[in-house]
Amino acid sequence: MDPLAPLLELSEVADALENARANVDRMLWHEALRGGEAGESLVETEVSLHSASATLALDGYDCDVERLREGDFDDPVVSGVLAVTEALPSLADVWPVSPRYVLAKLHLLATRDLPGAGVEFEPGRIEVDGNGSARINALCALITNPTKEIPAAMAAAVVHGELLSVRPFPVANNVVARAAARLALASKGLDPKLLITVDAGHLERQPEYVGAQRAWSTGTPDGVRSWLKHYGKALEAGAAETLQICSELMKDA
Repeated sequence: MDPLAPLLELSEVADALENARANVDRMLWHEALRGGEAGESLVETEVSLHSASATLALDGYDCDVERLREGDFDDPVVSGVLAVTEALPSLADVWPVSPRYVLAKLHLLATRDLPGAGVEFEPGRIEVDGNGSARINALCALITNPTKEIPAAMAAAVVHGELLSVRPFPVANNVVARAAARLALASKGLDPKLLITVDAGHLERQPEYVGAQRAWSTGTPDGVRSWLKHYGKALEAGAAETLQICSELMKDA
């Protein structure tokens, strides 16, 4: 049995994740995503911009989609987040094989131009104590030895929650955690083309996002349930954001 399978027995978790999957499936049938590669490419570009803007906002940076589209910024934090977002499609197939390498790559992209890089911290280097090292090893084992018992949304939620809790990187850890969770959704087949604007879903429910990640870190059944339920709701909200993007693109076509 998959070691994560008991989590599906927690109250309301299975329903929350199934509702999220159903909403994602409906999103993927939008007309804008069925009109050929050109239309899909436009959606992918917009989703990337909205996702980058949302993950920046979650870390306290005000850089909206239009500023990102026009390149109206000179902040290395913003540049790092865009570099991470742009790299995700090329890393989706690598994630289930070499998650530790991908985590290091994501961190390198996010932080290599930050002040203090190479002096105050080493871009791409995981820095944890013995307990943290054991948890990262266990997480990587779950990723490289998946089963069909666990839905993609749960796999992504566990990746996200563990990286937020263990904090393997002293800088830009949250950016890496959110990116890694998107890769988990892609590699497990729920979002193979990275079309769910899930970070916008976290932003829409930001107080819940912050509270639920703290709850996860307690390791209690109630805390774990709180985080998994939040993740399902964030996926639903992210799918709704992508639907809005699709509708706007259809209007402008």
